[in-house]
Amino acid sequence: MMESLLIANRGEIARRIIRTAKTLGIRTIAVYSEADQSLPFVREADEAIAIGPSPTRESYLSQERILEAARKTDAAAIHPGYGFLSENAEFAEAVEKAGLVWVGAPPAAIRAMGLKDAAKELMQAAGVPVTPGYLGPDQSEARLMAEADAIDYPVLIKAVAGGGGKGMRRVDRPQDFAELLASCRREASASFGDDRVLIERYIANPRHIEVQVFADQHGNCVHLFERDCSLQRRHQKVIEEAPAPGLDAATRAAICDAAVKAARAVNYVGAGTIEFIADASQGLHPDRIWFMEMNTRLQVEHPVTEAISGEDLVLWQLKVASGEPLPKSQDEITMKGWALEARLYAENPAAGYLPSTGRLEHLKLPRTVRVDSGVEQGDEITAFYDPMIAKIIAHGPNRDAALSKLAAACAGIEVWPVRSNAGLLARIAAAPDFRAARIDTGFLDRHGETLVAKVPDQTAIDRVATVLSQTPGDDPWSALSGFRIAGPSDSRVRLRIDSHLYWGQARPELETTTAKIAETTVLFDTGNAWSIGLPLASEIEADHGAGDGAILSPMPGLVISVDVAEGDLVTKGDRLLTVEAMKMEHTLRAPFDGIVGKLQVSPGTRVSENQLVVTVVMGEE
Repeated sequence: MMESLLIANRGEIARRIIRTAKTLGIRTIAVYSEADQSLPFVREADEAIAIGPSPTRESYLSQERILEAARKTDAAAIHPGYGFLSENAEFAEAVEKAGLVWVGAPPAAIRAMGLKDAAKELMQAAGVPVTPGYLGPDQSEARLMAEADAIDYPVLIKAVAGGGGKGMRRVDRPQDFAELLASCRREASASFGDDRVLIERYIANPRHIEVQVFADQHGNCVHLFERDCSLQRRHQKVIEEAPAPGLDAATRAAICDAAVKAARAVNYVGAGTIEFIADASQGLHPDRIWFMEMNTRLQVEHPVTEAISGEDLVLWQLKVASGEPLPKSQDEITMKGWALEARLYAENPAAGYLPSTGRLEHLKLPRTVRVDSGVEQGDEITAFYDPMIAKIIAHGPNRDAALSKLAAACAGIEVWPVRSNAGLLARIAAAPDFRAARIDTGFLDRHGETLVAKVPDQTAIDRVATVLSQTPGDDPWSALSGFRIAGPSDSRVRLRIDSHLYWGQARPELETTTAKIAETTVLFDTGNAWSIGLPLASEIEADHGAGDGAILSPMPGLVISVDVAEGDLVTKGDRLLTVEAMKMEHTLRAPFDGIVGKLQVSPGTRVSENQLVVTVVMGEE
């Protein structure tokens, strides 16, 4: 077993790897950017070393800086986690060339499965069914559009080197193809340095089912059953579960066998995931499930597999990388119960899921279930990285029991002033259609309006405000409401109104007068957080344009394109510019017909939330 391990990643997955490595007596080394210097993973590692500024290209994507950190700390191995350099064959080769152990897939396997078109051709040759589409080398817009017409709409444009939901666009009409192709290529080029795409048939009722595979250096290859990752938004997974609901034993055997066959076809070693797309319009059947891609790394959702199998997949990774055989054979791997994982994101569902940044002044995560988090109360959520705050993992004897645990856990989450999707997660877990497993990747699109919480009734706000505004002399009971034997008083007030339990939180260092309440009180209700006195409804419309034509950035981020010039004539809905943050592009459009006034930004400008970026002046016809 290796003596020391450098973790070329950050946040939650870095803490996860540190936890297992320490049980094996392995010395852990963290690398961190300027933005992350105070995060828990830096403190929890045995040693930590700074590798550069906050932007990923200058820190976590800098191969030279990470390898230099490994040299300085005498690291014996490097674990890339997921994301960043985890599926970079060039980096894997550089690690091995430096004489270090690479805790990941072989470079050849990464290359073979890293390009979606080549991977599909390889899978076809291995006898693994693939989704109908175009994988050819002709990347001209005319050829791609012709292939899309031949497949018939809707189609999916996917970056050849894509992953993590990036570089993917659904096209419903031929007239939208060119614009969405350009957007997909731009994102693919920025994210992967490769703007090539492929075209696939878009499955109307798709289920996203993936199989966890593991292989060692001795020719052994097994699966640890499947996961269902169908609950997604904009191709980003929100809730994952294992096993997949509605999957019978015969279909499970078919896709798990196909997954092992796919791994063997590339002489795979380590942890990997074979992803399949299933047409669920007529139930799940082997002949309606197709290979989509392989992720040659550990997945974000690996905890649900750990929960149902009882295995530590990071431990398996470290053992395999050290040359040991797989800890168990296929016959020894069993499945027990049901598990679900919900991704707690720093985003505002009521404002179109825009990313939310800032200091986590108040953070309460559940203690009744497993929680994997990269941050703690007081830490900062920045615009530089993924917006995930934590993963909430619930395990039970069956799906209903696990869902009930997940719903209760998410309902008890409190996050402020950073906005989160905790309330949305709680509602999803309790939704009748989700509990009945009537799901596909369009679930959130269909149910979004009913799942996003509405602003509390004004009566509820007024009643909580009245309770919080009382002084100890007004009510003999309220004098003890915050009593503590030691430590600061608890200023929260619990108030049940109809079927809702509100938790009013007044910051103790500020006056709790009626005038101050409007600025300092937060209501927590089943995962949602509402501020009294601040705008409770979403201020942000799709175009984020005020009536006077002042266009504000809806989120902190980077301007990646400006599509107009000062003096241009625009019509309502025309694209003005695009802002990117936390893996998300947001296009700002003209709120009405007019003329582009003063442009305040250019490509590469970093903007803050609600910063003025451009004005549109209403023009005379």
